[in-house]
Formats: sequence, C-alpha cells, structure tokens
Amino acid sequence: MAATVERPAAANPKARTSFYRGGEGMFTWVLHRVTGVAIFSFLFAHVLDTSLVRVSPALYDGVIEVYHHPVIKLMELGLVIAVLYHATNGIRVTLIDFWSKGAARNRMMMRVQHVIFAVLAIGASVAMLTQLVTDL
Repeated sequence: MAATVERPAAANPKARTSFYRGGEGMFTWVLHRVTGVAIFSFLFAHVLDTSLVRVSPALYDGVIEVYHHPVIKLMELGLVIAVLYHATNGIRVTLIDFWSKGAARNRMMMRVQHVIFAVLAIGASVAMLTQLVTDL
C-alpha cells in the first residue's frame, strides 16, 4: 500500500528575504539613526572633556587647544550638519505622529524637509568654512 506524504510547498521565489525596501524613506530612516548616534557620541565625548577641568585644568586646556585644529573644525561642521538633519527630520517625524494628515503627506513633507535642511546646511557650511579659511 502506498502512503501519501505531504511535502512542504516549494519556496516562493517572490517571498521577501529582507526588510530593505529602498527608496528615500529608507535612506531617511537610516540617516536619522546614524546622525543620532553621531550626536550622542559627541555629547559623550563633550561630557568627558568638560569633566577634565575639575581633574586637571592644564589637561583641559590641552584638549581645548586640539579643538582649534582645522581638521577638528571640519568635524565640527559635520556635527552641525548632523544636528541640522536630525532636527529637521525629527520635526517631520513628529508631524507624522501628531498631525492627522501627517502620514498622508509624508512624501511631500520629506521633500520640504530635505530642502530646508539643504538651505540650513549650505548656510552653516559657508559660515563655518569662511571662518576656517580666515583663521588659517
């Protein structure tokens, strides 16, 4: 007598194998997390270097002197750009969460947020790079 054995169905080739969807929404999500980690890392380092003033004022002065190096000034520009992006995207996310039409207008708000961020980032870059070149 032949027995019937149920075999599992063949794997669906169209089945999703990852959560990555791509597009500007995914890019914005990743960039928001990356800028958040960068800002947190700076704040952690800032608390540490500020605490040096109580331990050794001379060491603190040495650390502050390092901050005047042009490479560090470029890193400060990166920090300002990260803060600007994180802040503008955070406002957009807040609007999506608390405005009844926010989710429906997400794509439009994302584009507006990118334009506002670009204007602010260009302005900050011009100001900071002008100061950097002047100080050289």
